[in-house]
Amino acid sequence: MDPRSGFCPATRTFRSLRPPIALPPEDAPVSFPSFALSRLPSPLPAHPAFVDASTGAALSFAALLARVRSLSAALRGALGVARGDVALVLAPPSLDVPVVYLAVLSLGAVVSPVSPLSTAADVARAVGLCSPSVVFATAATVSKVPASRVLTVVLLDSPQFESFLHGHEPVEADGPPAEVRQSDVAAISYSSGTTGRTKAVAQSHRRLIASSLQVPSARPRAPGGPVVTLLGVPMFHSYGFHMLMRGVAAAETTAVVTAPRGGAAAVAAAAARCRATQMFVAPPVVVAMARGGGGGPEGFPDLVRVDCGGAPLSSAAASAFQERFPDVELSLALGSTEGGVISKMVGHHECHRIKSTGRLCSGVEAKVVDIISGGLLSTNEEGELCIQSPSVMLGYVGGNETRISAFDSDGWFKTGDLCYFDEDGFLYVVDRLKDLIKYKAYQVAPAELEDVLHLIPGISDAAVIPYPDEEAGQLPMALVVRQKGSNNLTEDQIMEFVAEQVAPHKKIRRVVFVDSIPRLPSGKLLRRELHKQITRSQSISRL
Repeated sequence: MDPRSGFCPATRTFRSLRPPIALPPEDAPVSFPSFALSRLPSPLPAHPAFVDASTGAALSFAALLARVRSLSAALRGALGVARGDVALVLAPPSLDVPVVYLAVLSLGAVVSPVSPLSTAADVARAVGLCSPSVVFATAATVSKVPASRVLTVVLLDSPQFESFLHGHEPVEADGPPAEVRQSDVAAISYSSGTTGRTKAVAQSHRRLIASSLQVPSARPRAPGGPVVTLLGVPMFHSYGFHMLMRGVAAAETTAVVTAPRGGAAAVAAAAARCRATQMFVAPPVVVAMARGGGGGPEGFPDLVRVDCGGAPLSSAAASAFQERFPDVELSLALGSTEGGVISKMVGHHECHRIKSTGRLCSGVEAKVVDIISGGLLSTNEEGELCIQSPSVMLGYVGGNETRISAFDSDGWFKTGDLCYFDEDGFLYVVDRLKDLIKYKAYQVAPAELEDVLHLIPGISDAAVIPYPDEEAGQLPMALVVRQKGSNNLTEDQIMEFVAEQVAPHKKIRRVVFVDSIPRLPSGKLLRRELHKQITRSQSISRL
């Protein structure tokens, strides 16, 4: 293996340059909760396990363990929850949610978190995919749960649930809990439905264990001080779920945002109030902080690192953040619900490569496959990224999706990302394969053009999609949101600016001004909605 790039000429694969992670032997009967709790020091940490960033309420590690034990005993004894059962969680963020997650997992049952903002139809589809036996909801979300005689519903804001949290002990007559294997399904998450119907993704206990070890803690500025992690992404999202669980295994204090009104700026302000050491956030929060949301560097005296994931962050936004917070590491990463965490930046040196997603995480192997010939590529050659990792999903649950479409014949997970590695082992994502624009004989990556558009003064947001053309096949077309006071920005100015930055075949050929770009809370583009928006639009300018 090349020690600089991680490329192995014999196998034509890339290997992680990180130190290996200490995973338990694969055949060892270890659940994620047993692994995480075994790593806690004795006596238990004095700092809280969880803090409500909105109210200041805290949950100590001792109280967390007591509530998890009591709830798991109540679920097993009173409700009959057993290994392999699925518990769907439809609840807004609170300090009770991680208790539910850990209690369910400790029984060998499966956690399936769903957004509390889901429609009744979305919840019904999730129920159809994961077939839960119990649903955790609240008075505000329970109306979305489909009526069923086989579903037990527990309200987190009810006296029943409160009683479950205190004083329950395992009943000897029930016998010992079933043995949990690392290969057992631990969680069923839902991959983004931006390009089609939502898919249910099965994740193992071993994946949760690996994910908790693949993301190192930021060292606090004050030696020996506690690490306070602000979780600025939803608990139901795969990213938030894994980082929430990671905080327990790392014995950190995790601050959760339970009243997310105010958007990205409110998340940044919560981090300032909690004196966060590190933050797990989506791109909108980084953009808000770069623009002054939450205050300047003086408002974040303990902040060491901001981990940004969930969607691509533009180079312009990354540069603006680093200029405003020069002493804070902006760590970009690549990951997915199906593939887990794949690559990440670690340390100041890596974090300055703002166009990269970092180096492969510990335990990850990768290959870059030519999308035409299927051959394996070396450094600085673009192809589809395929990976093997303990964090890769087990497969899809329910529906018609199968492993065949997600894995190649050798068992490598096909990410669907067009990528390349440089000579130092840094991974660069060019774009999603399915989003590439076919212009004449060329393939044009929308993400590259979107990055250029964000450099233009006067543009608040932008996206690029294909527009059908009889001669060229598809034309790159930009949808642009002007900043307030920038109504004089014209289509010609935008096209000329981009033309000076890119190769001739990548030029923007059409521009449409819109009021907003549809995105998920993570910042990920809703490209299907963009196409619908353009279909309805009557303002397309013809060249």
